[in-house]
Amino acid sequence: MDDDFEAVLTAVGPRLRKLRAEADLTLGALSELTGVSVSTLSRLESGQRKPGLDLLLPLARAYGRALDDLVGAPEVGDPRVYPRPMRRDGLTVLPLTRRPGGLQAFKHILPGEPNDRTPTPRSHEGYHWLYVLSGRLRVILGDQDLVLTAGEVAEFDTHLPHWFGNADQRPAEFLSILGPQGERFHVRASYRP
Repeated sequence: MDDDFEAVLTAVGPRLRKLRAEADLTLGALSELTGVSVSTLSRLESGQRKPGLDLLLPLARAYGRALDDLVGAPEVGDPRVYPRPMRRDGLTVLPLTRRPGGLQAFKHILPGEPNDRTPTPRSHEGYHWLYVLSGRLRVILGDQDLVLTAGEVAEFDTHLPHWFGNADQRPAEFLSILGPQGERFHVRASYRP
């Protein structure tokens, strides 16, 4: 067992004793709340018993604390994700999610340059949502040729041949969410006066 792990385990007992004192509970009252025997609670607090999930979960529930608070888990570091942009066909794509399967979100940046490319609609598995942040986005969906402007949204089954690019020579930015086949985007909102 490494030293860091041993130090975390050693500190659990005093931390549990302190939490019980702050909650103004006796060992008997805590035992009634958690279903853990008084002798086991006493041995946990004195460090004579190693804490396991079967003991820590009821204690966390009784104290209204996260498990990390009970064991004094070390900081995990910077939780931010630093995605790397990809360039494809003059388009910059910034992934906003990093998990395979499920919903995947991307920010797309189209440069402000003439779009000489001939649209080549493609189809694939999935369901797609587009939200235009700025500029004008040309979207071809099957036989439809649309221009979306800032604040407009499109959603479609990706079996439908589709393509998107600049509608003019100005830059455009949009968010794209790609989900599994059959998934639908739902917004649940309610008005509160």
